Amino acid sequence: MTWSSPTKRPITAVTEIARRLSISGRVQGVGFRAFVKHHADALALDGFVRNRKDGTVEALVCGDEQKIEKLITTCHEGPPASKVECVEVEDAQGMVDKGFKHLPTV
Repeated sequence: MTWSSPTKRPITAVTEIARRLSISGRVQGVGFRAFVKHHADALALDGFVRNRKDGTVEALVCGDEQKIEKLITTCHEGPPASKVECVEVEDAQGMVDKGFKHLPTV
């Protein structure tokens, strides 16, 4: 199958899933986005992480289900300066860029 865009791919591969994470607590100003990006890169996941104006951190993650579960577990721990209160996880669909990006606040 050929995709029309070399930088985007659909989240439809049989072995891949996508999850949207919303992380709350003391998660901004403590290196949380860099922490998530580092671990997502190490797991070869695609997607993005960004701060939200409501004080949460949002991540969209696409890839192997077991690798995503590892990242979710890691997000519950967070970097040393953080205090994670909740990690909400929901199924996601759509297109994601290849690689894992750190996006601006929305």
